[in-house]
Amino acid sequence: MEFPKLKNKLILAPMAEVTSLPFRLLCRNYGASMTYTEQLSALAITRDSAKTLDMAETNSTDSPVGLQLFGRNPDILLKAAKKLYKPFDVIDINMGCPSKKIVKEGYGSALLKEKDRIKKIISILSKNIPRPITVKMRSGFKKVEALELIEIMENAGCSAITIHARTQEQGYSGKSDWELIRKVKEKSSIPIIGNGDVVDPISAKQILKQTKCDYIMIGRAARNNPWIFKQINTYFKTGKIIEQTFKEKLNLFQTYLNQGETNFKLLRMRALDFTKGLPDSHNLRNTLSRAKNIQEINSILKK
Repeated sequence: MEFPKLKNKLILAPMAEVTSLPFRLLCRNYGASMTYTEQLSALAITRDSAKTLDMAETNSTDSPVGLQLFGRNPDILLKAAKKLYKPFDVIDINMGCPSKKIVKEGYGSALLKEKDRIKKIISILSKNIPRPITVKMRSGFKKVEALELIEIMENAGCSAITIHARTQEQGYSGKSDWELIRKVKEKSSIPIIGNGDVVDPISAKQILKQTKCDYIMIGRAARNNPWIFKQINTYFKTGKIIEQTFKEKLNLFQTYLNQGETNFKLLRMRALDFTKGLPDSHNLRNTLSRAKNIQEINSILKK
């Protein structure tokens, strides 16, 4: 099945404890053309974990949207996908998470060491789920094997691949290898989504020009400031870099709250993220970290 045609080049990355439905809707308001849930445990879904099922919440305005699953057992991944696929446009398999906790269990980027398992997972899902099956991957585990890996994935039925061009071993250190993304794009006949080190309009333009990738996925930069989607889209359309005002940045939290977020832990985390870079942000964020409820956060931000 074909990957959806998107209205612009910008996609919000799946991020643990970040990409809840309200955050995804916030990023859409600023111009993200597609979003993903955070990575959800296929095993937890098959066990009807209420917490995990809540994290898969979506609605009609959250479209196109991808469900990202992590796991290593093809049958469990298939069972989880069958349970939840209907409201989603894409089912994405996480083969990129570098977290030691995830890797220890053989999930995420650890799968990049198991080529036969990769083939089996994608093949069984693509044959049995009526949605495009995609993968988010690293360039390899300890060594770069992306060119070999994407051939296996594409032949198994993968509809698109997001590549964060760092190995698992690199984590988030060093630079994302955009030249590798270019090579992957040249070799593949399916959409390739470039990921890594896109932090502003200039880097967004550079990755598209250098790699010829079909779309860009933005993670950490969007976590701290979803307004980046508006800034990049404006630059692509006009060639001008607009600057965010103090009021616009301060209003991010209230706009996020208005999307319906009720999880206080997530609200406080986003308040801390959104206030990075503001004047006296160190003291402001220290105060926010001690807030005990929504009213306290609002009171602190309105001072």
